[in-house]
Amino acid sequence: MTHLRGCLLVLWTYLLMAIMGILCAPFAAFGPRRWTLGIMQTYVRLEFLGARLICGMRPEIRGPIPQGEVIIAAKHQSFLDIMMLTLALDRPRFVMKRSLVWAPVLGFYARRMGCVAVDRGAGGKALRDMVATAAADAEPGQLVIFPQGTRVAPGVVAPWKSGVAGLQEALALPVIPVATNAGHFWPRSGVARRPGAPVVAFLDPIPPGLPRAELMAELKARIEPASDALLAEARGEG
Repeated sequence: MTHLRGCLLVLWTYLLMAIMGILCAPFAAFGPRRWTLGIMQTYVRLEFLGARLICGMRPEIRGPIPQGEVIIAAKHQSFLDIMMLTLALDRPRFVMKRSLVWAPVLGFYARRMGCVAVDRGAGGKALRDMVATAAADAEPGQLVIFPQGTRVAPGVVAPWKSGVAGLQEALALPVIPVATNAGHFWPRSGVARRPGAPVVAFLDPIPPGLPRAELMAELKARIEPASDALLAEARGEG
């Protein structure tokens, strides 16, 4: 039954994306950025309605939701945490790998939201281009970056990349760490979807000015234990 429910939710996810993506494309193409964000947030609300009805999943946001210009440094485990951040924040822009720009539907809306595309194989040039694109945006908001660069399954150890430190040095903005257990409920691959309350938790901000190594150490020291604690909570561990 769990597998069947997961299949139904996957079907709901992509049918909804295709239908809304096509019907709403003119509004996103010719309207202001806030229209695109409104479309995306409506999509997420409908997606979560389906997740609740089909799988018994009830996403939850914890901590004070950041406002204004900040950098969001988030643990990334699945598509679910991206949707939760999209719904929680009022002006999110995601740092994303460049290949996603050409993904059907998703890439078009990401561009219209002002997301920042990065060529992961470009080394230092990728960081310079990312900083320049973020700084030049005429409609600043919450810039969301995943410091590990990709989705990492819950409990898996993976390296942390210093792009977030380069952004903070260039933009002089507070960094908000974000922990999650979303991957437990919505894994990176497959159709398994678990009932319960996936959580995205905003942690205390880190003010600008820390040296690069200290910032990275502080982010890891805050996000990893908080994400592990959320995973234990999801598993019902003491």
